[in-house]
Amino acid sequence: MKRADDFQERRKHLANLSDEELYRRFWQLTEQVIDPLLELGKKNTTPSIERSVLLRMGISSLNAKPIVEGCIDRGLIAKGAGNVLYKLAKAKEISIREAGDMLAEGRGWDEAAALFRG
Repeated sequence: MKRADDFQERRKHLANLSDEELYRRFWQLTEQVIDPLLELGKKNTTPSIERSVLLRMGISSLNAKPIVEGCIDRGLIAKGAGNVLYKLAKAKEISIREAGDMLAEGRGWDEAAALFRG
């Protein structure tokens, strides 16, 4: 099966555009493709991604799992486990690692949840 060569027909709407106009058109179309992907990334997460964020914040892998599970149990996962941890550390004026230890041990969850209400 041979494909019909219809390139000239398909490019008619672009034929009279300058290089600058083609350049702008390319990036406009690229944004149309990428924007929905960025939106998905902003609004959706997974436990694996959240654990990875915590690891990069200096939280041990042993503590990352219970923190993420705690966020899921309390409906905070959409806020981001790293964000929950960061806000708790700032509110209590302690280090991120100390806040991580607290949450992993089951302490401070009510205060962390309260930071995201209202």
